[in-house]
Amino acid sequence: MLAIALLAALGAAVLVSGSPPARAPRAGGGAATIWTIDPAHSAISFRIRHLMSHVSGSFTQWKGTITADSGAWEHGSVSVTIKTASIDTRNGRRDADLRSSDFFDAAKYPVLTFTSTSVQVSGDQLWINGDLTMKGVTRPVVLEGEMLGVQAGGPPQRVGFHAATRINRLDWGITWNRAVEGGGALLGDDVEIDLSVEATRGS
Repeated sequence: MLAIALLAALGAAVLVSGSPPARAPRAGGGAATIWTIDPAHSAISFRIRHLMSHVSGSFTQWKGTITADSGAWEHGSVSVTIKTASIDTRNGRRDADLRSSDFFDAAKYPVLTFTSTSVQVSGDQLWINGDLTMKGVTRPVVLEGEMLGVQAGGPPQRVGFHAATRINRLDWGITWNRAVEGGGALLGDDVEIDLSVEATRGS
């Protein structure tokens, strides 16, 4: 169930406009605005099929930054780190299973990471391409989302976005499953990931 959620997607946030604030140097000169993802007002959730229904969960400990030129969102980038052991499906026994070597192997791989490689922008729509590393495997993912707006006031100034994607857990070596009576398997392979992100500027 590892919804690797990716988190990653977080990336989408990427990009915002606004007045100058904390800035970081970038290649080619100039500076880019740094936005810090606010986990207290953001969420990484996932959903996977279990028998005839679905189980959902989230990660509760994670952090990330977005670096973006105001007015040049397509040049933005994002980096996110998620603590694997923070997975929460509101069932202690199931969460322990997910932290075990059958799934995330949190003891050996304590974090999941997402690093964007490119961003495409069309109006409020965003497509974030990046590398998701989970359980020692790095594979590309694409997150599709939309900007929800930029707060005019502040400080701190805030930006919001929503993004979603679907991944196959087998691609990251998370293969545990069990056959069920009558045919089929206990768990599905596809994981739906949903991200709601709020980031602050200069924090």
